[in-house]
Amino acid sequence: MMNYSKSALSTIPKAKKNPFFGNTLDFVRNPLSFLEKMQKEFGEAGLVKLNLVNRDFFLVLTPEDTKHVLQENNRNYHKSEAYKVLAIFLGNGLLTSEGDFWRRQRKLAQPAFYKQRLALMVEMMNEEVMNLLKRWEQHTKNEALDMSEEMLNLTLRIVTKALFSTDVKHRLGGISESLNEIMHFADNTLKSFIRFPLHIPTPRNQRFKRAVEKVEAVIYSIIEGRREELKQDENVRYDDLLDMLIHAKDEETGETMNNQQLRDEVTTIFMAGHETTANALSWALYLLSKNTDVAQKLREEINTVLGEDGMPTFENVRELRYTLQVVQEVMRLYPPAWIMGRKALGEDQLSGHPIEANTYLILPIYLLHRNPAYWQRPNEFYPDHFLPENTKNRPTYAYIPFGGGPRMCVGNNFALMEMQIVLALLIRKMDFLLVEKNETKPDPLVTLRPKKALKMKIKTVDR
Repeated sequence: MMNYSKSALSTIPKAKKNPFFGNTLDFVRNPLSFLEKMQKEFGEAGLVKLNLVNRDFFLVLTPEDTKHVLQENNRNYHKSEAYKVLAIFLGNGLLTSEGDFWRRQRKLAQPAFYKQRLALMVEMMNEEVMNLLKRWEQHTKNEALDMSEEMLNLTLRIVTKALFSTDVKHRLGGISESLNEIMHFADNTLKSFIRFPLHIPTPRNQRFKRAVEKVEAVIYSIIEGRREELKQDENVRYDDLLDMLIHAKDEETGETMNNQQLRDEVTTIFMAGHETTANALSWALYLLSKNTDVAQKLREEINTVLGEDGMPTFENVRELRYTLQVVQEVMRLYPPAWIMGRKALGEDQLSGHPIEANTYLILPIYLLHRNPAYWQRPNEFYPDHFLPENTKNRPTYAYIPFGGGPRMCVGNNFALMEMQIVLALLIRKMDFLLVEKNETKPDPLVTLRPKKALKMKIKTVDR
C-alpha cells in the first residue's frame, strides 16, 4: 500500500475557485471553454484539482495518464457516480455495469459485433440511406432540412434494423422524442446541485418516467415476442443483434441472458447506436459544407471506389481510406462522448502525483483531441491528421473517440462502417449548403450535439 503525506498530496495544482460554488458555475456555464482554460494553465502539470458540485475531482490532461487509467491499471478504476444517472434508464448494461458481471456481459455481447456479423449489415445500411435519398429527391429544393433531425431518424432506423431485423417502424412512433427527453434529463441531473428523487412527481421527473416507459414498452414487447416464437419453434433464428444476444451462452455455466439483462443491453445499444452516430454524421455534413475542397476530394474517392451507381460492400468500404480519415477527423473535433469519469478504488500515481483511494477523475476526451502537442492543426478540420505518416509518432491515447482499454465501445467498428457508408452514398449524390453562415457551436450534454438545428439546403450534384 502507498502512504502519502499531506505535503505530497498538496503538490497537485488546484484551479482557482469560488468560495461557495467551487468551479461548478464556470463549468456549467461553458464546459468546453472552462476545460480549454484548464489545459492552458495546467497542461504541463498533467493534472489539476477541481471542485464540482461540492466534490473534488482531478482533471487528467495527458494521453499517458489516460492510458494508465483506462488500460494499464484499469481494474483500479470504476466508472464514476455520474454513470449511476445513466443507469436509471440504461440499467446494468455494458456502459454502466462493473466487475465480473460486466466481464461476463462483454464476453456474451462481443460476438454480435464480429466482422462476419458486420458484413451482413451492409446491405441493410445501404437500403436505409437510399430510402432517405429517395425521400430527399421528392423534397422541395428551396426548403431547408434540419440535418440533425434527419441523421437522428436515419441512425434510429439503422440501429433498429440491426437489433431487430424485422420491420418495427409501426412501434417507433415518438421514440426519438422520448430518447431526447431522457438525454436532457440525464444532463440536467448531472449538473444539478439539488436532485429530486424520481418518486417526487416534479414535471421533469414525470416527463422522464413517461419517456422511459415508452421506450421500455417497445423493447420488452419485441423481446417477449421473440421468446414466444422460440417456444413455438426452438430452431427459429433471425439475422440480427437481438438473436445473437438471446442465444449467447456463458462458456463456463451455460447460462443465457434473462429478459432484464437483454433489456439493458438492447437499450444501451439502442441509445448509443442512435445518438452518438447521428451527432457525428451531423457534424460531418456541417464541416463538409464549410470545407468544399475536402468534400470534393471525398467525392472523387467515392466515385473512384464505388463508381457513379455502385453500392458499398464490406470489402470495398475498406478502400474508402480518405472517407475514413474524414470520419476520424470529425470525431476528433467533435467526439460524441466528449468526457468520461472514473473513480479510483485504491491508491495510484498520475503524472508523478499521488492519487488516493476514492479519488474522482475526469478524462476530457475533447481536450486530448485538440491538444496542440499532438495535432498539427488542433482546431481546424484537417483529415490529413490521419495519414499514416502523421499518426505513427502520436500517442495512442491522444485520440480515443470510442474510449480505450478493455472498456472500449463494443460497437466501434459498426459505427465506423455505418458512417463511411452513409457519407459515401450521401456525398456522391448531394451537395449540402448551410442556411446560416454563422459558426455552429457544440452543446456539451451527455453527448456533443450541435447547439442549434443544422438547417441545410440540398442540391443534386452535377454530373
